[in-house]
Amino acid sequence: MTVWDDTRARLAGQPGGGLNIAVEAVDRHVAEGRGQDVALRFVGRHGERSVATFAGLSADSGALADLLGQLGTRPGDAVFTLLGRVPELYVTALGTWKARAVLSPLFSAFGPEPVAQRLALGRGRVLVTTEQLYRRKVAPVRDRLPDLEHVLLVGGSTGGVPGGTAFDGALAQGDRAFVVPRTDPQDPALLHFTSGTTGTPKGAVHVHEAVVAHAATAAGVLGLRRGDVYWCTADPGWVTGTSYGIIAPLVLGATSVVDAGDFEARRWYELLAAERVEVWYTAPTALRMLMRAGDELAGEHDLSALRHVASVGEPLNGEVVLWGARVLGHPVHDTWWQTETGAIMIGNPPGEAPVPGSMGRPVPGIEAAVLARGDDGRARVTDGAVEVLTDPDQVGELALRPPWPSMFRGYWGAPERYAAAFAGGWYLTGDLARVDSDGRFWFVGRADDVIKSAGHLVGPFEVESVLMEHPAVVEAGVIGKPDPVAGELVKAFVTLRSGVEPDEALRADILAFGRRRLGSVAPREVDFDQNLPHTRSGKVMRRLLRARELGLPEGDLSTLEGVS
Repeated sequence: MTVWDDTRARLAGQPGGGLNIAVEAVDRHVAEGRGQDVALRFVGRHGERSVATFAGLSADSGALADLLGQLGTRPGDAVFTLLGRVPELYVTALGTWKARAVLSPLFSAFGPEPVAQRLALGRGRVLVTTEQLYRRKVAPVRDRLPDLEHVLLVGGSTGGVPGGTAFDGALAQGDRAFVVPRTDPQDPALLHFTSGTTGTPKGAVHVHEAVVAHAATAAGVLGLRRGDVYWCTADPGWVTGTSYGIIAPLVLGATSVVDAGDFEARRWYELLAAERVEVWYTAPTALRMLMRAGDELAGEHDLSALRHVASVGEPLNGEVVLWGARVLGHPVHDTWWQTETGAIMIGNPPGEAPVPGSMGRPVPGIEAAVLARGDDGRARVTDGAVEVLTDPDQVGELALRPPWPSMFRGYWGAPERYAAAFAGGWYLTGDLARVDSDGRFWFVGRADDVIKSAGHLVGPFEVESVLMEHPAVVEAGVIGKPDPVAGELVKAFVTLRSGVEPDEALRADILAFGRRRLGSVAPREVDFDQNLPHTRSGKVMRRLLRARELGLPEGDLSTLEGVS
């Protein structure tokens, strides 16, 4: 029996082999006598607190599913959300799955253009948002959204919004005892959009069977158990916030902390202490920002409830792993996955000491490999075949052997883009990696980020990680800068620790440190930048650093932190 089979056997399921995410997330707990257990603890921007039980979520989501049916929503239709971390978002997600519609969550800080692109591509008929967000983000582009018929407005009047309905009033008319129809495990359930440097966003489609991978990996990689207090800091507008912020903890019967506020170091430490968080899943950028705030701040708070700390969203620098062990009392365990994979594919599980800088090993049920690459850095495909690299520490494109339960089933409306993601029986991730002699995977960089300098292929992440070991540096971003002799030279942008002043002596010291540690692939230039550009999921936007350095078009900024 595989780990997927074992997990399926532990789920409630539906008659005739059906499987529905919302049934597993809330209804089964009610049926098994745990309806009054707290599922979600909400913390408002100003510290106000409220809770939702499994029974409450079950009833409210049933009413929402019934309401969607009354609005003419059919199985397979996309229901969009444009909301902050509020209770109505979670009710909408669960109700959409009960109605067998497809949830497509949008990040509430998106501006009108990315909102319009995604709603148009997904042909969204129903949008759940607030009047304020509608006025700012949707109204300016409403004439480009002919499919949008219904706008459910949370927390206010309809205000003359075309197709507008007050969420609370409409929900009160729904059947709270809604019976979920049999759902085929392969029915679509999620539509997550990803952005590239060019072109339109890609909508990755996931199915109800993905819940199998969500449950298995949350238990096996995050160590999540029934009754745990858990905090996933990712916004549900992103795949992590849905897979591991909504689905996985609910299915496993954990209590999730949901914080509506923005990052602030003291607030986060206070929340960890006050809520007695046991399992914490967050981003390397957030951890680096906590490092930047100083170890003394962490020492002011009781973090003794923490049992496991894991990271997601970008590669985890080894220095952060060691900082976690020293300051939080636990090393940070890296995990690797993508929007397309739907769930954690490679990680460092509880009870296994992470090797700083390594992504870890493939989770049970996943076969991963590194493939030989061509001149462009991507896997080399010859007559439909690829070559698997078997010697340790060879760099190639990371690939996964399909299928697995949470694997995306297509790009919405773009079958040719989906087909291009596979070759020779493998899913091609676009990430470069190597495997050491112990079977641990190490991230090198995105294929389109790798720097070609004097005949060497330089992975930006490796350089960034070394620079972060300098006592003055808390974060770094590395790019390739055109050079007539070397092809490209390595240039670094570094953020300094609090209290450290930039000057030419420090610049020279950082360059010398890099040369000692990295040799010929060390940075030739260093700029100081206390505000490196990040995506909203926490990744340093190297392509934006490069565009600004070279005066090139900046491209799609819809995922840039701070842009709305």
